[in-house]
Amino acid sequence: MGNSEAEELYPTEPAWFLHSISSVSNILPLLWLTPFLLTSKELVMSLSLFWRAASWKAPQACRQVSTYVTKMRYLFELKEDDDVCRKAQSSGMFYLFHSLAPLLQMSGNRYLAPPFRASELERLLSKFGQDAQMIEHSVLIGCSDQREAWFALDLGLGNLCSSGCLQKSEMETELQGSFIELRKALFQLNEKDISLIFTAQALLRWHDCHQFCGKSGHPTQKNVAGSKRVCPSSKMIYYPQMSPVVITLVSDGTRCLLARQSSFPKGMYSALAGFCDVGETLEEAVRREVAEEVGLEVDSLQYSASQHWPFPNNSLMMACHATVGPGQTEIHVNSQELESAGWFSLEEVATALRRKGSPSSEQDGALPFWLPPKVAIAHQLIWEWVQKQSSSSNLA
Repeated sequence: MGNSEAEELYPTEPAWFLHSISSVSNILPLLWLTPFLLTSKELVMSLSLFWRAASWKAPQACRQVSTYVTKMRYLFELKEDDDVCRKAQSSGMFYLFHSLAPLLQMSGNRYLAPPFRASELERLLSKFGQDAQMIEHSVLIGCSDQREAWFALDLGLGNLCSSGCLQKSEMETELQGSFIELRKALFQLNEKDISLIFTAQALLRWHDCHQFCGKSGHPTQKNVAGSKRVCPSSKMIYYPQMSPVVITLVSDGTRCLLARQSSFPKGMYSALAGFCDVGETLEEAVRREVAEEVGLEVDSLQYSASQHWPFPNNSLMMACHATVGPGQTEIHVNSQELESAGWFSLEEVATALRRKGSPSSEQDGALPFWLPPKVAIAHQLIWEWVQKQSSSSNLA
């Protein structure tokens, strides 16, 4: 018998054999037949397979699933099954908003976002003459590792006002907090609350702006989790979306380029940023934005990271480092896009990074330039550039 024939009869992974000898006891009674049925070579191969089977251990019936996977599967279930999500609301935690402003409480020099249990929320709504069904307008924003679901509810948006909005001042007094515009609270918001509050505001805004079908004009209906809206007439399904934005820190090798828009807080400079056009790749968007805003041509670029950002309207920030070639550093500011732009040295940027809190005027009355807060991905880009430049300086 040739090798190929033997391989056909006795493959490396013998399904027939392993099926027949799932346990050693199944094959022992057959061993006495082997000398009569097999040649010596075949006998050796069979015994080899036997000892493999004898030492083989069946795989465990199930593997341990990570906490993260369990959590993501649970969130998926909440989004897809209205009954499961409705049940989760009864034991979940709720973050409150009023006209997209989150309810915050001051703790030291930081704002905290206090969550409320469903039972507390129901008592609150009852006290102000509101039906507990208002909770149905909430949106799912996450869950804990212990599968406690988190929701956000806005008590002052349009679709709730038809049944009577709760007055902001009365709510603030009752809840011992303040509904504060997110931009104003950004610098003092507790870091652990930032992601939840960003997600909550973005979803609440999206639902407020997509109450009608773009095809039929009829009202759309949200599912319990708020992960989609459906038009009963056209059967169109709408999902919350983010607008892709490139944010780029340009360097000429020793300096970085920072710019400011007129809408920025006084004295603040940041990296260049702009929305991606339809059909563009990330690389094309970076090159176009840099050319449009400061008149420079990008020589090379490197992706850094991404971040969800609720301003101006639910954006996905994709951060990149870019370099321009030597002798290609003359800035031509597009005044329709920017108020000013300039090159800044390592020392200037490192000093600005070390500043804490709100900037104050110097002795000559001039306001020193300052940078976006740590919560913004622009801050991370600038910090990465400083670290790289400092490393290069130390090596030199």
